Amino acid sequence: MNELKWFVMYTASRSEKKVAARLRESGKEVYLPIVEELRQWSDRKKKVERPLFNGYVFVKTTRGQLWECLQVPGAVKFVHFSGQHATIRDEELETIERIISTGVAVESDGSVIEPGEKVEVIGGALQNMTGEVIEKGNKDYFLIRIPSIYQNMLVSIPRKFLQSIGKVTPEQ
Repeated sequence: MNELKWFVMYTASRSEKKVAARLRESGKEVYLPIVEELRQWSDRKKKVERPLFNGYVFVKTTRGQLWECLQVPGAVKFVHFSGQHATIRDEELETIERIISTGVAVESDGSVIEPGEKVEVIGGALQNMTGEVIEKGNKDYFLIRIPSIYQNMLVSIPRKFLQSIGKVTPEQ
């Protein structure tokens, strides 16, 4: 039972980058999805990098080394769902990475969203991805679920690049 898996670590507020760096220094493989956004202050605008999922760092380790990982300053706990340590599959991390690498505007959303229209992206950087369309305010968003951490990625994609492929069923 000592296989390497991507575990989901919860960190202290605004400590994600420091925790990721400290875990890397201790020899762990870490993934911290970072997005760039333009912040507006009263006197200037600045591009800042921030973690996509506040408080989350993904650590590739074994179950037996979880306690050791928690000794890093800023680490709070490993996320549990239904009494089990939360893990995330490589394919889900690759999906997150692919979306971030395109440079499209991304938000994360941990809320439960009612099922909507299932779509496939037919053009642009995310072509061939499937997800669902939701409306948020006066914008349309494309929703990609990351089920193992109960998070969703909302990406603004022009409607012309989306093609309906039916209704979403609850188990998808």
